[in-house]
Amino acid sequence: MQVKLEKRPEPSRLMLVVTPIASVLLTMAIGVIVFDLLGIDGFRAVIDIFVSPILLSYKWQDVAVKAAPLIIIALGLSIGNRANVWNIGAEGQYIIGALCAAGIGIAAGTTGGPIIILMMLLAGMAGGTAWASVPAGLKTRFGVNEILSSLMLTYVAVQLLSYLVGGPWKDPNGRNFPATAPLQPEQTLPILIPGTTVHLGIAIALVLPFVFWLIMARSVFGYQIRVVGSAPNAARHGGFDSDQTVWLSMLIGGAMAGLAGALEFAGALKAINLGFPSGYGFTAIIVAFLGRLHPIGVLIAGIVLAITYVGGQVAQTTVKIPNATAGIFQALMLFFILASDVLVRNRIRFVRSPRAGSGQAASQTAGGE
Repeated sequence: MQVKLEKRPEPSRLMLVVTPIASVLLTMAIGVIVFDLLGIDGFRAVIDIFVSPILLSYKWQDVAVKAAPLIIIALGLSIGNRANVWNIGAEGQYIIGALCAAGIGIAAGTTGGPIIILMMLLAGMAGGTAWASVPAGLKTRFGVNEILSSLMLTYVAVQLLSYLVGGPWKDPNGRNFPATAPLQPEQTLPILIPGTTVHLGIAIALVLPFVFWLIMARSVFGYQIRVVGSAPNAARHGGFDSDQTVWLSMLIGGAMAGLAGALEFAGALKAINLGFPSGYGFTAIIVAFLGRLHPIGVLIAGIVLAITYVGGQVAQTTVKIPNATAGIFQALMLFFILASDVLVRNRIRFVRSPRAGSGQAASQTAGGE
């Protein structure tokens, strides 16, 4: 008996919406079982991870701060993924974007104001774009797999960060702690809600999905991305350049990752230390797929993943679960969403394999003739 996958007709929109929700619910159910087997109150742990950040109003600002970089990075990645361009190095582009923004802040000294903040954000986007241009160039010029090249550059970015914050950019007043000097108050993003940590970057993260939706749904560029990803032969006959698509997809992904890094630096952290690489660039891959590569879906998925981040911190206190638990849940969600994609887009068929005897007899008959 052999198992074969047959391509289904285009899945309905309902199925594309239902499967991510089912993936989250299935992740929660498995979490209850696993925690119970480990001797932890599974129901309480899952409620703390997935529900408590919504019910506890003082946690909403934490969810918003965590969701902003995830949404922005995932928006850039979703463009490339829809065109079958796989930028796995968004974490490195996020780091480089933050470093470029920090460079502007350091060069400005005590000077602040809207112009300096805008320059920091633009520098972050430029840095992320430049970092993403390397795998784009290697892909289009030499055929190098963009998955490997973009991922390897992440480790280069981490080493560059370690060198700068432990050397030339090290805060002389930081008691020998490897970190940049904190930004001046005039150089940080404005707080939108007084008394909270909700900064301008969160508003940008809420607006960008609608901008991306307009681009993907109403522009020639969006049509080009969709055609190249779904029907590359038709795109080639239609005059769309695949190399141009690779460049645009990678550069947009890099710009969004760099912007997220600059916003995180200027809005939430205000300094860069060795712990700045937070895994947002890798988690954003899960956000993109959980959101079905749709800008509005990415917005919702980013909030869901941010809830698991904050909920994991809550559960550490209430039921004493390990720090890595949120990452386990995120990996489970990605596994289930990818598995559901296979089932939604393909039909499983069990085919009886030919018996060895009949095959041997057929070969003998052919030989005799």
